[in-house]
Amino acid sequence: MSFGVSCMHQRIGQVLDGHWLWICARILLGLVFLCSGLAGVFDAQGGQSLAGAGAPGSGRLLHIVTIAVQVCGAVLIMLGQRLWLGAAALAALLLATLFVLHPFWQSPQPPAEFPMHWGLEGAALVGGLMAAAIADRLRQRLRTALELYAGVPPRQAGR
Repeated sequence: MSFGVSCMHQRIGQVLDGHWLWICARILLGLVFLCSGLAGVFDAQGGQSLAGAGAPGSGRLLHIVTIAVQVCGAVLIMLGQRLWLGAAALAALLLATLFVLHPFWQSPQPPAEFPMHWGLEGAALVGGLMAAAIADRLRQRLRTALELYAGVPPRQAGR
């Protein structure tokens, strides 16, 4: 029994250490924001009216900024380049959206449930973005340590 568990732990460890799982995780996390940003491009009228709901008179500018942050942040995360910057920009956008467009604490009790779910979803995404930024930093540090102390060439250190 312990042989099977040990083998399973080893296999799971290999998958978690793998480069492809990290790429898939980044793509899946960024996909939510990329699709939302592209939807905003194709439904500019709806996006502007939604953006203008939080701050009347500035719908178009907020809409453009939101699309830019969503698309650029998603691309940075998906490519793994300056992931921390993409994650921070998207987290700031999510938190701003939470407080401006979904103030569930101001709604009457029964109808507050729907905006509260939006708020919790945003908070969960912020947590995921933070976890991705932390994981990316730890992977960079591990890669550097392998190169410096174990003599692993840069190409193999990232795998």
